Amino acid sequence: MNSKPSHDENSQAQLILASASPRRRELLAQIGIPVRVQPVDIDESCRDGESVTGYVERLAMDKARHGFEVIDNPHGLPVLGSDTIVELDGDILLKPASRQHARDMLHRLSGRVHAVHTAVAIVTDSRRLHALNSSRVRFASLDEDEIRRYVATGEADDKAGAYGIQGIAAQFVEHIEGSFSGVMGLPLYETRQLLVSIGIDPLLQYEE
Repeated sequence: MNSKPSHDENSQAQLILASASPRRRELLAQIGIPVRVQPVDIDESCRDGESVTGYVERLAMDKARHGFEVIDNPHGLPVLGSDTIVELDGDILLKPASRQHARDMLHRLSGRVHAVHTAVAIVTDSRRLHALNSSRVRFASLDEDEIRRYVATGEADDKAGAYGIQGIAAQFVEHIEGSFSGVMGLPLYETRQLLVSIGIDPLLQYEE
């Protein structure tokens, strides 16, 4: 059951974030967008024949659409959904199922370039919008002890691809081609474009 928001959340929020990710909330706060956080549950299994990018775009839209349909939303706030996946050699690396799984993922990423795809979707009462950001990340070569110690920090436990670029794992990243915020979990350039298109401009609050 979805809990009802507090009065403060209702009065200040400009949109509903259909995600439990603290990183997405922090990134939206970084550009001055107050949100009400209300995670939703959807089927996240990949469909037969579905492309990697098609998969992540569908998940983002499903979260936003489902959130708009089921969340208690008396003010009709837009709902934002997002999803991030890591791709290596055509394989999707989701959140690790165990710490051994995390170690296995990091061994695969070591010394390699991988792709990070993040989709963002916004649903209102009249519009369905989405965007995709794909970035390329080069990892340093990691030895067994480095991987073991990193996994022991717990940072990898709930991260796609078993690492968080905004945290301890930043020291492993040799190069990024694309969006740092997209690799974190919400591409701010694309997100702003979608927000502006529905009348939410983060910069308006700074008008004199």
